[in-house]
Amino acid sequence: MSAMRHRPMAPPGQGAGAGTAGEHGDSDDNNFTDDESSPLTHDIYGGSQRTIQETKGWDVFRDPPIKIETGSTANQECLELTVKILKIFAYVITFIIVLTGGVIAKGTMLFMTSQVRKDKKMEYCNKDLGRDKSFVVRLPEEERVAWIWALLIAYALPEIGALIRSARICFFKTFKVPRTGHFLFVWLMESMSAVGMALLMFVVLPQIDAIQGAMLTNCLCVVPGIFGLLSRTSKEGKRFVKVIIDLAAVAAQVTGLVIWPLLENRRELWVIPVACVMISCGWWENYVSPQSPLGLVRALGRIKEEMKYTRYFCHIFLSIWKILLFFTVTLLIYWAQGEEPGNLFAMYGDAFGPHKIIVYELPAGLGGVLPDTLESANIDTVDVDAAYNTVVYVLLLQIFGAYLCYIFGKFACKILIQGFSYAFPVSLTVPLSVTFLIAACGIRIDDPCFFHDTIPDYLFFTSPSNFRFNNFVTEQMAWAWILWLLSQTWIALHIWTPKCERLATTEKLFVQPMYSSLLIDQSMALNRRRDDQADVKTEDLSEIEKEKGDEYYETISVHTDRSSAPNKPSIKSSDNITRIYSCATMWHETKDEMIEFLKSIMRMDEDQCARRVAQKYLRVLDPDYYEFETHIFFDDAFEISDHSDDDIQCNRFVKLLIATMDEAASEIHQTTIRLRPPKKYPTPYGGRLVWTLPGKTKFITHLKDKDRIRHRKRWSQVMYMYYLLGHRLMELPISVDRKDAIAENTYLLTLDGDIDFKPNAVTLLVDLMKKNKNLGAACGRIHPVGSGPMVWYQLFEYAIGHWLQKATEHMIGCVLCSPGCFSLFRGKALMDDNVMKKYTTRSDEARHYVQYDQGEDRWLCTLLLQRGYRVEYSAASDAYTHCPEGFNEFYNQRRRWVPSTIANIMDLLADAKRTIKINDNISLLYIFYQMMLMGGTILGPGTIFLMLVGAFVAAFRIDNWTSFHYNIVPILAFMFICFTCKSNIQLFVAQVLSTAYALIMMAVIVGTALQLGEDGIGSPSAIFLISMVGSFFIAACLHPQEFWCITCGLIYLLSIPSMYLLLILYSIINLNVVSWGTREVVAKKTKKELEAEKKAAEEAKKRVKQKSMLSFLQSGIGDNGDEEGSVEFSLAGLFRCIFCTHGKTSDEKQQLTSIAESLDTIKTRMDTIESAVDPHGHHASRHGRRRTTSSGSKDHHLLTSVAEKSGDESDESDSDTSAEPKQERDFLTNPYWIEDPDVRKGEVDFLSSTEIQFWKDLIDQYLYPIDNDPVEQARIASDLIELRNKSVFAFFMANALFVLIVFLLQLNKDKLHIIWPLGVKTNITYIEETSEVHISKEYLQLEPIGLVFVFFFALILIIQFTAMLFHRFGTISHILASTELNFCKKKSEDLTQDQLIDKHAVEIVKNLQRLQGIDGDYDNDSGSGPDRIARRKTIQNLEKARQPRRQIGTLDVAFKKRFLKLTADAENNPATPILTRRLTMRAETIRALEVRKNSVMAERRKSAMQTLGAKNEYGITTGAPVNNNGALPNQRSGRVSNAGISIKDVFNVNGGAAEQIYGSNGGGTINQGYEHVIDEDGDGNSLRLTTRNPHPHHQVSWSQNTNGGNGTGRL
Repeated sequence: MSAMRHRPMAPPGQGAGAGTAGEHGDSDDNNFTDDESSPLTHDIYGGSQRTIQETKGWDVFRDPPIKIETGSTANQECLELTVKILKIFAYVITFIIVLTGGVIAKGTMLFMTSQVRKDKKMEYCNKDLGRDKSFVVRLPEEERVAWIWALLIAYALPEIGALIRSARICFFKTFKVPRTGHFLFVWLMESMSAVGMALLMFVVLPQIDAIQGAMLTNCLCVVPGIFGLLSRTSKEGKRFVKVIIDLAAVAAQVTGLVIWPLLENRRELWVIPVACVMISCGWWENYVSPQSPLGLVRALGRIKEEMKYTRYFCHIFLSIWKILLFFTVTLLIYWAQGEEPGNLFAMYGDAFGPHKIIVYELPAGLGGVLPDTLESANIDTVDVDAAYNTVVYVLLLQIFGAYLCYIFGKFACKILIQGFSYAFPVSLTVPLSVTFLIAACGIRIDDPCFFHDTIPDYLFFTSPSNFRFNNFVTEQMAWAWILWLLSQTWIALHIWTPKCERLATTEKLFVQPMYSSLLIDQSMALNRRRDDQADVKTEDLSEIEKEKGDEYYETISVHTDRSSAPNKPSIKSSDNITRIYSCATMWHETKDEMIEFLKSIMRMDEDQCARRVAQKYLRVLDPDYYEFETHIFFDDAFEISDHSDDDIQCNRFVKLLIATMDEAASEIHQTTIRLRPPKKYPTPYGGRLVWTLPGKTKFITHLKDKDRIRHRKRWSQVMYMYYLLGHRLMELPISVDRKDAIAENTYLLTLDGDIDFKPNAVTLLVDLMKKNKNLGAACGRIHPVGSGPMVWYQLFEYAIGHWLQKATEHMIGCVLCSPGCFSLFRGKALMDDNVMKKYTTRSDEARHYVQYDQGEDRWLCTLLLQRGYRVEYSAASDAYTHCPEGFNEFYNQRRRWVPSTIANIMDLLADAKRTIKINDNISLLYIFYQMMLMGGTILGPGTIFLMLVGAFVAAFRIDNWTSFHYNIVPILAFMFICFTCKSNIQLFVAQVLSTAYALIMMAVIVGTALQLGEDGIGSPSAIFLISMVGSFFIAACLHPQEFWCITCGLIYLLSIPSMYLLLILYSIINLNVVSWGTREVVAKKTKKELEAEKKAAEEAKKRVKQKSMLSFLQSGIGDNGDEEGSVEFSLAGLFRCIFCTHGKTSDEKQQLTSIAESLDTIKTRMDTIESAVDPHGHHASRHGRRRTTSSGSKDHHLLTSVAEKSGDESDESDSDTSAEPKQERDFLTNPYWIEDPDVRKGEVDFLSSTEIQFWKDLIDQYLYPIDNDPVEQARIASDLIELRNKSVFAFFMANALFVLIVFLLQLNKDKLHIIWPLGVKTNITYIEETSEVHISKEYLQLEPIGLVFVFFFALILIIQFTAMLFHRFGTISHILASTELNFCKKKSEDLTQDQLIDKHAVEIVKNLQRLQGIDGDYDNDSGSGPDRIARRKTIQNLEKARQPRRQIGTLDVAFKKRFLKLTADAENNPATPILTRRLTMRAETIRALEVRKNSVMAERRKSAMQTLGAKNEYGITTGAPVNNNGALPNQRSGRVSNAGISIKDVFNVNGGAAEQIYGSNGGGTINQGYEHVIDEDGDGNSLRLTTRNPHPHHQVSWSQNTNGGNGTGRL
């Protein structure tokens, strides 16, 4: 036990006398490192200096890890290239559609308002009436009425959309009623907007030409500009300049309102400022801020904050009100213009129907000048038919143009291409519209017949009179319009700098729920939210680091009184950081499975380290930053030790995990890595091993002893939920608000021990969580891995299940099962009522064993759904898991899954009414869909049976009854075997039948094809088959990465009878079997257990003999294995015949042996009784395998277990009675397993008393091992059999009735049928005798039930296919949003140095922190070819490997080594590392990094001049600082100059000399094990949400060193 220690506050050598090591020990809360302070050669393993590798000269040959690309690491360059090309298309197509839609919507709006002008006259084309004449047309009232209705409809449609959306959310989700005053204010502003819109459309725009109208739409930002100006706060940078520009922009907007009324001096134009200001009131909400210096604006900001919750309730009423108000104002305007309002209704039919247009012929003398009056008697008229459908076409163009502009604009914002594909086209809409209008009006003035074949000659834009381009510049105020355009661009500048997350919701993107169709570009610019800030802002970085630094300090006394800091905000910025705990359950995984899992964790560790280093060292904000920690819960991790039955040791699977850690790390980092041995903790539930990975995240393995804590997967999940969310979060001494914020951003990544994934897959799931706070769980796309026919079947099955079923559940409701092998759960959701607590329910009923224990992940999702949370599926998040490769293992796995799936869905359906009420995402239609699926599952065997019967008839040309008999016999035989035989026999028969059915199915496929050839493609079966195959093929095409899964469809087709008939029967009939069924191994047994088994076998043999015919003659005669007979004879010793055999009489020696064994039994029982009476005696010192009260037994009285032990403890080893003294052991102090050499010579530590008590309480409350009570087990077994019988009976009767009805209807199809209208066969017969032609038609006949069932499955297929299309679009959007296009951004030359680093920060750090090539060997040197092989530096590399060196075991140290050597002068400093191919030796990148390094160094120098001090995590001040190893840093006395501080000193802030860390051959730091309570690592990445309450006797005392004033920390 030389390595054992008991929580020292400082490592050896840093106690009272370690004063010299603290030369650079000053630190502060912004400490610029997160590595450990001791060098790698530190004596921490009892003198072992394993990190200095001394290699013998003859043993320098290497076997470096080979990078194998499988599963998640498979080469995806083609996919990545495809996605990038797709994103380019998305950029271009979205830009084109948004711009085109905006221009069309704007142009058609101006076209409609041009026709609304009263008594509009325009020149008419003379092409059809007379080339030598001039004509003028005046629009009749009918035409004007039609265009007024078109404008009304165009305005109303988006409002109707807002009404429907608001009603749906209020009825199916939650809403909040606003305050009356707030509602009245919102109502006033929306009413003003509606009135202004009516005035603009029916008064202003008809009175001015179309070009002026387009320009005027840039003057609708007055109110937003004023509110934006008043919302500027003093905290903004360059506030004075911004205010000046704001004033100029508002002034420019105001000039646009008055310039035309002043110049043209028309009374009606003074409506322009009124209309424009009232319209701009509609966008007030986006421009007010609760932080404004003005009280009025702050009050409006509070209304804005409330509107986030009350908006949809308000818009249910406001949408209807705005439509009615707009219509009313239109009627008033129409009446004010001298018309009868009733004409709008009276002329409606004529307006949209045939009517005449009167064309006037102008006399030759007018010379083309339009007269003021056309009622002169000498003017001829011509009646022309009106193209009355034109108004409908223009209206449709307007509607679809605006809608496409809005939809694709929103799509651009969601996938983060807003700048180019949203802001740019929105800003270009008016300039482009003005350009087209100038061109069109000029052409029309010069040639009235230019648009003769496109637009009716009597319709066109209102054109300026005597239009010329120079007039446009002066009279049309083009110069002023440029100012208006620029002012609108400034006021809507926020659309160029979006800050929203990927796939942000509509509520986060836009203020109003819908858009304004008539002013689409203004709506898009001003309705786009300005305050879509990220949760953690750039300016909060220093605060976050300070708070994270707080965790590394201890205080003299810990106070938790929150009243000490009343002025501090209750929630800190660091509380919103994403925290991910990966929680894996392991049992009996193979080495390959473990390595895949460990590689995935190593990748996460590397990614997290890169993000942490980029954020902490390069001072960049990473929106995807997260903190990460891994927990593995190893079931049944211990076994009887090899040397003694009294002790336990880790089993071979735990040892396999320990042995594969280095191999997995080496494969990921492509260099040989040896991690430090794990730190070992004895725990109340067994043990704990803690590694610190190269990226310095913690890897914690909890070893469960099934005699101390309940085993199986569900109870492991209970362990980590209560440990991470209960103990480490809820017991924090912080405010409730902070706990709430932390819980909302804490996620549990549930994993299996064989999962393979990449960090990007987790990021995509976190994106979904950030997007929707109501999301309780999210799962990814699971890909099965393995080889063989069973894996091929599962490839197709998983593909179809995800492509269609999971996508459908995601789109129309919620995913019902988020698989435990790879899912992300929100901590706050799990902590809700009836989730975590209910999940601890012990299975006491038969139904519980099926629903709770056989499919625990599905039950957990059911609990979340019943609490109102949503569960989603992300098809872009890929994970790979090993699936069963053998038939038996597959059947046993599905034997668990099928009943648990049915039980959980039935539970959800039974509770449907309450679930619909509480869960916004589950509707009655979704419940109906699930009921259809459930019906299909239950009637599946009957359906397959009928399909086989029909297929036999078609394929083998036999009658229905014969086919029925052929099919029913094997099925009934299989059911009989399942009821009577053991599992292995059932599986053997199932395998034989599956093989036979596969052969039959191939014949059936041929027969079905022949039958389809006869019936034609119009038959129902042909239509259904073609639709099904077509939907599968289209789904595969839409999933190009998984397209080849469809090739396994043939195996799936051949396996249908086996999987949907035999497997269902096997699962239902074996409902009473609740064993796991997979990964089963034989447990190691003690010597006594083996002897007991041998004795039991002999007893059984004796009982069999006693039941023989002559047993009554053998009574009282011993049985020692030898036999003799009453009659026997032999022939020359060749053979011997014995008749009437019986055992030989036992001799005296054997009888004495039997007596001795009885005495031993009595002695053992006496020892047991003594141990119960005197627990401190001999027996208590042994580490028995039987559960005692300290390990969580429910009964706290010692004597209650005597009776139980009296029979069991006879199994103790003979070594217990030996005279040799045994070491006394306690499982919480010195259990044998921590000394096991196979568990590595790692450090030993102990849990805090608080955590020990937590585990004891948790075990006592929920996780105590369940005693093997024979009576209770018999009751459960009986209940399970009864449940099985009931289920089988109901299942059998449902299928039997279904088969009977359909089969009888099929037999009597000629009497009761439905004629199918498609696929009619026409027979033409010619009779020569009578010369007659007989034509007869033959229709397909369908029985009613069969037709209903075909349509039933067809409906499910249609629903799933449609939902899959929508889900594919969402997935592609997610992938595009996560894809970076470097060449679509600014070029690196155009970026500033800071922008260059910010853009590539994580990528740069990942390359600078690589462990491979840290000694300068950057060339992999493994290429092929005639020249490459000959030029390999084999000998040089071997010689370099021979030299002793200190390994760098942590990624951040590797980063700092390269970072320190970084210089832009690469020629003079060859140590500058290569970054990436794209950034290889880029001078800009190197220079930018060097500037950042120097600025950080300067910042460090400044902070080094300050006194070290910090507050701990909870905001509690400390009198003196403690360094990262728990010891006091050495304080300098007096004033010390920092002028000569070096870069190495900047990084070395933990008290060690720089030479210790940065040696000449490459430095490194200690990669210490996990310190649970007092952090020794100083890293900021691990999730220390634990109450630091160490053992009571571990107090820190302070003393002053008289020699140098160095503070010393001691126990």
